[in-house]
Amino acid sequence: MDVAMTNGSGTDGELRIRAATRADLDDVLAFWKIAAEGTSISDDREGVERLVARDPGALIVAERAGELSGTVIAGFDGWRCHLYRLAVHPDRRRRGIGAALLGAAEERFATLGGRRADAMVLDRNTLAHRAWEASGYGPQEQWRRWVKPLAG
Repeated sequence: MDVAMTNGSGTDGELRIRAATRADLDDVLAFWKIAAEGTSISDDREGVERLVARDPGALIVAERAGELSGTVIAGFDGWRCHLYRLAVHPDRRRRGIGAALLGAAEERFATLGGRRADAMVLDRNTLAHRAWEASGYGPQEQWRRWVKPLAG
């Protein structure tokens, strides 16, 4: 996957959407510290390297003018499609980057045979709620996430 899109306003230049490589991982981890809400036990070099090694197309990045502008993890386990770490740089929000990333993720899922995508969205992140809703996603109030950290 390597898609280039031109911003309709012409002010921001071309947006490039592509699968991340191992060479991107330090930049992605630093980016999440400024652009992503919340942290995860797997938000470290080892965890993200494992993701990219196991599923090279799962971590999708958006770049504009050579700078990282957004990310999404589009994981497919053969049964379900899971979205994580949709993050857009705070200075570049509301310019279609999140929607472009979700479009690329959904296209990936369709190619892999996925039928429904779910997303991890923090309850307190109302800005994210609006972005997800604008892309056609909605909460399932009857479900709650249950977790157990595994010994490493």
